Formats: sequence, C-alpha cells, structure tokens
Amino acid sequence: MDKNLNLPASGLPDFQTPKQLGYYFPAEFAKHTATWLSWPHKEASWPGKIETIFPVYAQFIKLVAEGEYVNINVADEEMKQKAIRYVQEAGADLSKVQFFLHPTNDAWCRDHGPAFLINPKAEQKKIIVDWGYNAWGGKYPPFDLDDNIPTLIAKQYDIPVVYPGIVMEGGSVEFNGNGTLLTTTSCLLNKNRNPHLNQEQIESYLHNYYGVNHILWLGDGIVGDDTDGHIDDLTRFVNEDTIVTVVESNKRDVNYKPLQENLKTLQSLRLETGKPLNIVELPMPSSVEYDGMRLPASYANFYISNKYVVVPLFRDKQDDKALEILQQCFPDRTVVGLDSTDIIWGLGSFHCLSQQEPAV
Repeated sequence: MDKNLNLPASGLPDFQTPKQLGYYFPAEFAKHTATWLSWPHKEASWPGKIETIFPVYAQFIKLVAEGEYVNINVADEEMKQKAIRYVQEAGADLSKVQFFLHPTNDAWCRDHGPAFLINPKAEQKKIIVDWGYNAWGGKYPPFDLDDNIPTLIAKQYDIPVVYPGIVMEGGSVEFNGNGTLLTTTSCLLNKNRNPHLNQEQIESYLHNYYGVNHILWLGDGIVGDDTDGHIDDLTRFVNEDTIVTVVESNKRDVNYKPLQENLKTLQSLRLETGKPLNIVELPMPSSVEYDGMRLPASYANFYISNKYVVVPLFRDKQDDKALEILQQCFPDRTVVGLDSTDIIWGLGSFHCLSQQEPAV
C-alpha cells in the first residue's frame, strides 16, 4: 500500500508519528463502528474440540451485531458459507455481519488484527497501525497470514497504514482513552518479542504509535496464559479512572501470589491526572483444566461492545458473582455471560478473539 503517514511539512522531519499528528487509540468502552473477528479454523488451537466452539462463537456474534457491525475475516467462500450457517442458526442479524476474504493462520484477532487510531480533528480521521506479529514469541508458526491482516484491512478501507517495525499484540495493552496505557513487563519485556529494545525504548513506541502519554506496568500474568502475561486476562479499564482486576481467594492456588502482587502494584499506581486508580476486585473461577492442562480462564477476558459486555463463563460457582460485579461497573450496558468452557481450550476467550474499530 502506498498510503502512509510520511507527511513532509516545513520545519518538520519527513516522518511524523501518529501521536505527533494527533492520533490516539480510544478506550474499548468508546463507541464502535464495528468489531473485527477472524473465523476460527485452526484445529491445532482446539485439538479435538474445534467444532464445539462454533455455536457459542456465533452467539457472541449475534450479541455484538445488535449494536454494531461485525466484520469477519475468512479464507474463502467455503469458510464464509460455514460461518453464515452458524450465524443464522444463532439468530444474528445478517445485515450487520460482513465478510472479508482475508485468509488467516488462526482466530486471535485481538493480537493480529488492526490497531485503529483516530483523530476527530484531522481530514483523515482514522488510520491503522500495523504492528509486527510473531504468534507470541514464535510459539505457533506459521503466522505470516495473521501478520498481514491489518494491511489488508487498510487496503480494504483505503486508509493510511503505518508500520512501527516492532512486535506488539493487542491483548498486551489496555487503554483508558484519556492518555493512560496499562501493560505487563512479563509480556512486553520478554526477549521473544523485541530483544533489541529495553523498557524505555518500548515505552517510546507505545507513546508514539498508540498516542498515549502515561504508561503503567504490572508484572506477571495468570498461569496457563501462553502469551507470557497479557493484560486482558488480568486488569481492564471500565472507565477513565476505574479498573477491574482479578484476584484469587484460594491461598493454595498458583495464581494467588502473582495476583496479590498485581493488586498491590495497582494500589500504588497513579493515572495521568495524578489520581489513584479506582480498583474493583473480580474473582477468579476455580481451576479450569483439559487433558491435565491448566487453562487461562479469567472473567477479565470480557469484550465491551456498544450494547453488551460479553463475559466468559466457566460453569463455576463464581460465574454469577463476576456478572454481578461487572454489571455494576457498566450501568450503560447489559452484561451477558456466555459459556467459554470449550473456547478457553484454545487458551483465549471473547476479548482475545475480537478487535474493535472505533467510531469517529
């Protein structure tokens, strides 16, 4: 694609970063134009189980489509027709579901999908940042098709695309929409991502290519998370100054200590305004396992759509409590739980599977 943000101007360098041009990544709770998905098809991500996930996945599409468009990347016409069958069976409004022939390696659109930045005052109000993608440190090759998705979508929309040239995943960063970004050292400083960069250099990329001013760092993620500690399984903004964060009440559970350390860190952090965070504690479900493997089950992996907050449930005694807490956090939306017991076998849930396109 020839379009880019290399906009020469008198007295300025040939290249200006998105931040210099006034672009920023909005909070997920800001209004969306659409939600992007990549239709699941990689059996190795759900070995022996992939067919079980489609009814719930289609229910997720149905809910999101009630308030915005759902744009789905598919490899070919056969995959599109399969998707349509499931979406129809779920009772979704097909007029709000759009398909794009963009082949992918896997379904985790939060991480390989486009990072949309906006500047309401600019002539070009929306751009895409195409970060590098290497399947969480080269764990699951091939990933070349996934890595190309943001540029394909930019071509589809005929909007500028900019390439920072480093690896970054959407699930590793969380935004309050007012200048603050939340992330983890366990993921962003992992040597399997950008070994040539230190923390200060990575912060510079975050500032310049997400349009933020203030970066907050947490430590380790939850056990079973193969992404090396994505923030979207840990701690999420529900408004500009309030976060929900998962805590484990069972002191014998392996997640107890890292989540307590996480909570302690959050209590010491300050927002871009200098104010402390409003912290809402969210329970963890009991250990969810499959084939003897601990899975990264977390109620924090919810997705905020225009109309609903869709929360993964795990047939657990804490399900109802998690829904009740989140409903209090989102008075302007309906909180809905969907069974994620099969989906989590892929090591992610509704937030990992989706990427919002902001309205502007």
